[in-house]
Parts: sequence; C-alpha cells; structure tokens
Amino acid sequence: MTEFRSVVAETGEAHGDPLTVHGPEDVAAACAAADAAFDIYRATGNEERAAFLTRIADEIMAIGEPLIEAYMRESGLPRGRAEGERGRTCGQLKMFADVVRMGQWEQIRIDPAMPDRQPLPRPDLRLRMIPVGPVAVFGASNFPLAFSTAGGDTASALAAGCPVVVKGHPAHPVTGGLVAKAIAKAVADSGLPAGVFQHLSGPSNELGAALVQDPRIMAVGFTGSRAGGLALSKLAQARTVPIPVYAEMSSINPVILLPHALKARGAALGTAFVGSLTMGAGQFCTNPGLVLAVDGDGIDDFITAASGGVAEAKPQTMLTKGIAAAYAKGIEMLSGLPGVDTLAKGEEGSVTTGGTALFQTTAQQFIAENAIGHEVFGSSSVIVRCADEGELKAVLESLEGQLTATLHMDGEDEAMAATLMPVLERRVGRILANGWPTGVEVCHAMVHGGPFPSTSDPRTTSVGSLAIDRFLRPVSYQNLAQSLLPPELRDDATGDGLPRLIDGKLTLS
Repeated sequence: MTEFRSVVAETGEAHGDPLTVHGPEDVAAACAAADAAFDIYRATGNEERAAFLTRIADEIMAIGEPLIEAYMRESGLPRGRAEGERGRTCGQLKMFADVVRMGQWEQIRIDPAMPDRQPLPRPDLRLRMIPVGPVAVFGASNFPLAFSTAGGDTASALAAGCPVVVKGHPAHPVTGGLVAKAIAKAVADSGLPAGVFQHLSGPSNELGAALVQDPRIMAVGFTGSRAGGLALSKLAQARTVPIPVYAEMSSINPVILLPHALKARGAALGTAFVGSLTMGAGQFCTNPGLVLAVDGDGIDDFITAASGGVAEAKPQTMLTKGIAAAYAKGIEMLSGLPGVDTLAKGEEGSVTTGGTALFQTTAQQFIAENAIGHEVFGSSSVIVRCADEGELKAVLESLEGQLTATLHMDGEDEAMAATLMPVLERRVGRILANGWPTGVEVCHAMVHGGPFPSTSDPRTTSVGSLAIDRFLRPVSYQNLAQSLLPPELRDDATGDGLPRLIDGKLTLS
C-alpha cells in the first residue's frame, strides 16, 4: 500500500486526499536523521531547549480552526473536548519548558575527593543525567493531541534532550500531520537539525515494528492496547541491544463505595458514576470499569440510579469502526459469563457507535472468573457486591495492576479506608478520594502509571513532570580534569541556579 485515507469517525467513510504511507526505507532514514541530530540537540542549553518547547506550543495554537476541525472529524469527539485537549497539549509542553529551566531533572551530584580519608581515600565523583538517545513515540487513538504527535511522550522526550520519531496513529492522520508540520516549523525556527523530530504515517503494524527494531532507537513511548504494548515490548527485547518500552496499556480503575458514603448519597453517586462512565464514549484509559461495594444501606439506591442513567444513555460515536466492533464483542463476552447479570443497557450501538452497559456479579464470582476483570474499552462497567469488608479486600487483592483506584467515603469511613490503603498502594498508581478517575491533571505530582498490565514499568509515569525520567540515564565522572567535565559539574559552575547535591547536602548556586 502506497497511500491511505483519513476516515470520518461518525460515518466510517473515507475523507480527503490520499495520504502517503511510509515504509521501511522511510523508517531507516528517519532514525538515521534522529541519530545524527542527537549530539547536537542534547548539547543545547536549558534555556534554548525550553524556548524550543514553548515555540512548539505556540505553533500548535497558530494552526487554529483547521486543527480543531480535523480533530472532530477524525475522532468523533466534540469541539469542547478538542479545544480542551489542545490546551492540555500546549500546557504540558510549557510545563516541560519550565522543568528544563529549573534543572532538577539533571540530578547533579558532586562528592569531592577525600585524599586523606582512612582507611582508603575517596576519589572525586560527579554525576548528572543525560538523554538516552532517539525515542520512538506511538500516537494514541483516544487522545489525538495530548497522547499523540506532540503529546506527553514527545514533550518529555524532547525535554530530556532526545530526538523523537513519531509513528502517527492511522485513525487521525490529518490531525497528526498538522501537528507534525507545526513541530517541524518550530525545529527550523529554532535553528535545530531536522532530525530532532520526524513523523511517520501509515496503517500497518509493520511500520511500528520496523521503528522499534531500528538499532538507533533507544526507548519507546506507547499508549494503547495490552496486545499492542506487549507485541512492541517483545520486539524490543528481541533486539541485539534490548531497549525499554514504556507502554500504558490496560486498566479497569476500581471505584470503591464505602458504607457511610453509600448510605448518605447512594443515588447521587450512581448518577455521577454514569456521567464519568459515558464521558467520551468511555474511551478513557481511566474509565471506571469496576465498582465495589459492601451490601448494605444505599447500594440499591446506587444501582437504581446508575441503571436508570445507563438505560437512558444514547450511543456515542467511537474513535474507529475497529474500536466499536471490539467494544461490542466485549459487551457480548460479559453478557455471556456465568454469574454476571445485566443490570441495564442503553440504546444499542452501530458499526461506528457504542452503547452503554452495566453488569453485576458477586465477589466470589469475580475472583473465580478472570475474564470479568478484563478491560472492555468503552462505556461499560461491572458492579461487584461484596458480603463484607473481607470480601471487598479479597477482590482488591485479586486485581491486576491498575492506573487508578477511587474511594468514595465520609469521615466515618476513614478507618475502613485506612485498612485498604496498603492494598491499593500495591495495586495502583493513583488513589483518589471522592472524585472520578476520568481526568488526569498535568502537574508535578501526577502519576499516570501503575503495576502491570496498566503499564509495562510501574516505576514510571506518562503524565506529569516525572515523565522526563523515562528518557534519561545517569553518568558518573571520576577524577576527570575540570576541562573535561560538563560545564554544570565544574567547580566554577556558579550562578546558574541549578540544584546540586554536594557531599550529600542540597545546595543552590
């Protein structure tokens, strides 16, 4: 295939002119350009790199209405979501510009020599973090801007000093192409080599496989299905030089309704739950796909309100026909499992839309049947009724790794919540109280990650300033002459404001 077409999500029909399909030779050329640009780009000063990231954000905003129109057409998502996601994308680029300026990411450590130390002298040791090298980024279907061409993976890799090669998602090629042109303009206007950013497009899995297998790629950022993430990880580990794949994959994000909160506001919680469940046709990696509650006052009020909201829900356009088909298959699977009751279903979807569904089971059945806990990507959820606190804890213990867990609680529930916290900390990356998981704030304290299979590496996050750490590695310098040290590690590096750990004490020059 030498060309493909953009598709209108609402109708499933092709739109616009044919688009170029990149092949293996294009992958090789892009990776070679990224590798050639690496040493030049990583040598940029913090202020220069920060200005470049800010310039990307400005160029994205300068695209204007054509970007919003392409986003809505290719995703089926509304204008408010498009404009909000554009703001988030530009905001995280500017956040990483600030991160670069502050310099904490370099983690500078200096342990001066101790020639007179007994029984052995200590050498002079200095450490900083450096970028790992060219990074491959895979665009996500459900966030055409914030997790795609200029999304968090790209922003954090560029902030670290790594050139980026993006494999654009085929569901939104025009949206990705517009953003890619904006980034390329920022690269040129900043006087940087073109290889700092490369964009590849095409519908085949072979394109992504070739990118991960190219020996010049040193790390991968991916958001998508468990099958896709595991396939890329397998390819990366089979290389002569294996590399990390930072994949955000699968999560059902348990919502735990504690007794006093449930008794006090069960119906209100049921209504709010449906709002979170159906947001964006349920196509969020933080969608509340599991609800846990102990039988008692308020649970029937919750179920009545939630079931009513689900029954009234209208089908929504899904991102692609393939996602709509997979969602319909997942609903059919849940409906056919023993011990799983269908509480409510909204109007049935079509080849391009997905309806809403709510199911119920017992704690014992959930633990016995692994398939109940598998992610169904869309607006469906399972309520697990637990006989007591022990069953609730047993269900939590049985869960795979998750991105989030939510506690709905009143003051009287705090003692019970405290007993659950150790379990939740082992299972999830973010614990919420009295909110809904469908909303990921871009900030310094955010973790969008968690134990497998929510991500491939539970030590990392793909959102927030800590995302930069994925694309850095430490280098230690022992007894080197001052002239050979990086400028920020030299004795005369003063007045730059960078934080340093000198002989174990944190200082600011």
